[in-house]
Amino acid sequence: MIVTDDEVLSLTTAWRTRWGGTPITYQLRGRHADRWVRFHSLPGSKRYAGTEDEYEIILDRHRRVLTDLGAQERLYVMAVYFEDEKGRISPDPRHPGAVPWLTIEPDDDSPFVVPARICVTMISFDRQTLDPLLRAAADEELIDVIIAPLDLRWLYGPYDGGADVIAATSHDRDVLKSRYADWLSSHPSGM
Repeated sequence: MIVTDDEVLSLTTAWRTRWGGTPITYQLRGRHADRWVRFHSLPGSKRYAGTEDEYEIILDRHRRVLTDLGAQERLYVMAVYFEDEKGRISPDPRHPGAVPWLTIEPDDDSPFVVPARICVTMISFDRQTLDPLLRAAADEELIDVIIAPLDLRWLYGPYDGGADVIAATSHDRDVLKSRYADWLSSHPSGM
């Protein structure tokens, strides 16, 4: 679904009000550690799928957590893109309808050494639309992906190896941690 200029403006206002800062998952998990949890995509904390069966495990885990978070029919999807040598941004076809939203300039707070653009779109919460995007994140073909409901009450950051969740409340996070305890890291930091 195409995001209009008015929707981009509304998203910017809502983001600043609810989350502040840059929509980069690792920065958000530090600022919202009381609501953050990380789930691994594959048993044994295996990072990348080697078979179609493993991809199905990854996709199933993502869909289950998103459903438990309360994903509705429409969701925002944000991802980071870089300009080509001519200054153009070419959003990934698995992120259909993505439009430029925010620019991240390289500085002390940026993980990037060149300017990056966060592009956003709205998608349907269905396998046909969501699965290619989740698979691209799992293969590190899309980076710094954030999936969120239109009210931004929670954030879901799939990546190669798992997903970072910033739940709406610490109670919601604890429920997810309990429900999917086998998917948690054994490392004391939760990473």
